Amino acid sequence: MVHALSFDIEEWFHLVGVEAMADRSRWGALERTVEPLTDQILSVLSEHAVKGTFFVLGWVAERYPGLVRRIAEAGHEVGSHSYWHREVYEHTPATFREDLKRSIGVLEDACGQRVLGYRAPSFSLTRGCEWAWDVMLDQGLRYDASVFPVKRAHGGYPLERTAHASGPAVRFDTPSGRSIQELPMSVMRLPLLGKQIAFSGGGYLRVLPWWLVKRGFAQHESAGRSAVLYLHPWDFAASGPSLPMRRFQRFKCYHHRDQTERRLRDLMRRHRFGTCASVMGIEEQSAAQPFAKAA
Repeated sequence: MVHALSFDIEEWFHLVGVEAMADRSRWGALERTVEPLTDQILSVLSEHAVKGTFFVLGWVAERYPGLVRRIAEAGHEVGSHSYWHREVYEHTPATFREDLKRSIGVLEDACGQRVLGYRAPSFSLTRGCEWAWDVMLDQGLRYDASVFPVKRAHGGYPLERTAHASGPAVRFDTPSGRSIQELPMSVMRLPLLGKQIAFSGGGYLRVLPWWLVKRGFAQHESAGRSAVLYLHPWDFAASGPSLPMRRFQRFKCYHHRDQTERRLRDLMRRHRFGTCASVMGIEEQSAAQPFAKAA
């Protein structure tokens, strides 16, 4: 059983729903931590000989093309995390297309590889945003990883539990009549209560009791399903700059960051991990080899 390992590569201030960071003109003057923290992640993965998918924000890639090259040269998959870190449901099809096209162009220019997959900021692909899948296909993407199958603050897309039965991916029909492969975030069923919760990424990985996270992976393996693990560079920052926010949001964003690397290492010792594309059975040859861009 191979689980999907992924990282959303963004700065510590690229948080959805934080009013203080809504003004993009402020971003350039802020302290930046994404490069050293992502290099830390690359070092940890190298020690464990594990490959993963790095969904890189176009804004970051444009400023750190060398970082994107290092990710690709280490054998990892590079995917898009949008350019501006704007929620999908805040876009029109036209502005989403512009944002996605710009991000893909920046990433492919930096690493010389095809971008196959996309993950929306804050998993913000919700009901009514199915048009986004057609835009992704028009831009040459092979899969999406934006569906969060339980309710959350900035997303949530209902998904039948049985849809996971044949593997990690789900195929969705798009409004144009085509179809796209979707890699939803993983959920587990709570013992006794029967309620489904996320367990395998970001704040969930840091805040939940460790025995519960391990049980979530055990549930998936016993059912023959791959789980999806996701983290951000700022999840690894035990100290550093922080943002003003509501108490609960602050707890979820900052609690136990000093435990993230230890927990990731523990999971990599217990389980096998690979890129999102490989876990989904998508051919990565087109992504792994240099290509000549059309004029």
